[in-house]
Amino acid sequence: MKRNGLILSAAVALAACATVLGPVDVKSLRGADAATPDQAPAVRQQLGAKPGNQQTIARTFEGQPPLIPHATDNFDEVTLADNQCLECHGEDAYKKKGAPRLSDSHFVGADGKRQQVADARRYACTLCHAPQFDAPPLVESTFKGESGKK
Repeated sequence: MKRNGLILSAAVALAACATVLGPVDVKSLRGADAATPDQAPAVRQQLGAKPGNQQTIARTFEGQPPLIPHATDNFDEVTLADNQCLECHGEDAYKKKGAPRLSDSHFVGADGKRQQVADARRYACTLCHAPQFDAPPLVESTFKGESGKK
């Protein structure tokens, strides 16, 4: 019984505060009215065009996956049956296409042994390798990489 009285007292106090303060204008962390739908950012074009016409992009830190210097927006979706990236960067094609070959690390399975084909864990290329876009940075950064890393 005493607990119910305490809860009732707290509810009355909260209602009194809300009445005194009046309506509260709720905003998101981005500053927009919380009830307003978010505005989608502008669609940006990928840099580069047809693969093979661009210079590779220098890496800025040790262990950085290579960046994709050509457009990929017209590529098919990567599935278990098809990965268009391997048509140029795969073990059988890279010499003919003059493209960089998949790293040896892509052929190491979860058991640590080398496989004949790229490991399934390395099959979704854009999880690590990022295409480049003509877009300003989302946040300011003072990062200065070490250019020329391979």
